[in-house]
Amino acid sequence: MKSQISLGRLTPAVVVVLALLLIWQFLSWFLVILEVPLAQSKIPYLHELALTFSTYSGTLFSECSVTLTNAVMGFALGALGGVFLAVLMSISKWVEQLAFPYAVASQMIPILGLAPIVYGIFRDEQISRVLIAAYMTFFPVALNCLRGLRSADPQALELMYSYAAKPWSVYWRLRFPQSLPSLFSGLKIAAPLAVTGAILVELMGATRGLGVIMLRNLYYGPSHNYMFWLTVIFGAALGILSYLIVSLIERMVTPWQPEFRKSGGDE
Repeated sequence: MKSQISLGRLTPAVVVVLALLLIWQFLSWFLVILEVPLAQSKIPYLHELALTFSTYSGTLFSECSVTLTNAVMGFALGALGGVFLAVLMSISKWVEQLAFPYAVASQMIPILGLAPIVYGIFRDEQISRVLIAAYMTFFPVALNCLRGLRSADPQALELMYSYAAKPWSVYWRLRFPQSLPSLFSGLKIAAPLAVTGAILVELMGATRGLGVIMLRNLYYGPSHNYMFWLTVIFGAALGILSYLIVSLIERMVTPWQPEFRKSGGDE
């Protein structure tokens, strides 16, 4: 029964993916038939991408590991900072009034302008990647965590206060557990952004990483367009993978959420 339900859920996704691949291949063939200039630079053949991947898969996975490692470190740093600030703002209205406007204003800085500034200051590609990834993680985590901490049931709060519960006990036993769904919403938004931030810094002059080979193959033009497209696809795949990993952790940590509960008819 469970296998049938799982298969039923996967079938639409598989059909959509296969349809998109067929459309991609048809459009690539169509542009070649029309003799569009640099047609393969616009939409390359899938079989050519697969052939290039078979040749350079080792390089792609090696560079992806560098990018992902820095993105994960930045993601962890930004998430910890965001949760810490959210706790402070939930405790003190004064802290919120002081810090929140600056946190919002920091997000108004274009990341394309901030990345080269950070790289120029530190002159260290790893530190720059981690900091930019943390910067892109920080705000969505802080905002969603604050919303979650403030969503605690007022009646439950009154009950704990009536038993003279200490502030740390209120947070640990009530506010934190109820804030987890909102916190994971922020983490799922931030995870792909952290990958994007790491790749962006690599475009500024790093020596290793997915962004490095992406820029290198873009520079060489049409002769390297298949490799360039593979780096773009791998970058998107890293973002999707990071989202799925956070979603899996959310399912394990917060199994009480309605969307994770089994329906009454499941066996």
